[in-house]
Amino acid sequence: MPHSRYFIVRDRDDWLIRFHGEEFGPYLSQKEAILFAVDAAQKLGERGEATEVCLMGENGHFRPQWRYGQDSYPPTL
Repeated sequence: MPHSRYFIVRDRDDWLIRFHGEEFGPYLSQKEAILFAVDAAQKLGERGEATEVCLMGENGHFRPQWRYGQDSYPPTL
């Protein structure tokens, strides 16, 4: 099963979603970007694709924030 990741990144004062080489946004807050990414990931998950939303930490590394089938939908942030 393919694995699709949505990456939430900060770009100056905005937040973006990166997915398959494309950028979406900007979003006004981290929470808003996560909610949009989780919604998109949920839809892919319902079609049988393993999906997750990853958040970039202060150290520049990504960590999973939400995983289809493991975390609640809609998420509690």
